[in-house]
Amino acid sequence: VQLQAFGGGLVQTGDSRRLSCVASGQFFKQYTLAWFRQAPGKGREFAAAIRYGTSATYYSDSVKGRFAISRYNAKKTVYLQMDSLQPEDTAIYYCAAASWLHDYYYSTERYYNFWGQGTLVTVSS
Repeated sequence: VQLQAFGGGLVQTGDSRRLSCVASGQFFKQYTLAWFRQAPGKGREFAAAIRYGTSATYYSDSVKGRFAISRYNAKKTVYLQMDSLQPEDTAIYYCAAASWLHDYYYSTERYYNFWGQGTLVTVSS
């Protein structure tokens, strides 16, 4: 599976932005898909994930209530709708995929074996 992320850019505090990640390859439906992010000078952290099958969603505390992850299997695309953006949301956002991932590991970076190239979101105050 190859992943390509789109949608980053410069926004103002309080704005919304939607990121997209398009996959190529087969068996998209069997993947748990996630968004991780890396702020300047910090390590990469989990933001959101959506499970294969049930499409159950999971969020980090820092984005819960403001971000929404969704998937459209027919288009092999995962989205991240980001609302009420804050300067601390400034980061490179990476999409990731893991096949048949156990729910326990949805936020664990090392279990994702496919990664997109990242897209930069900058939130200006």
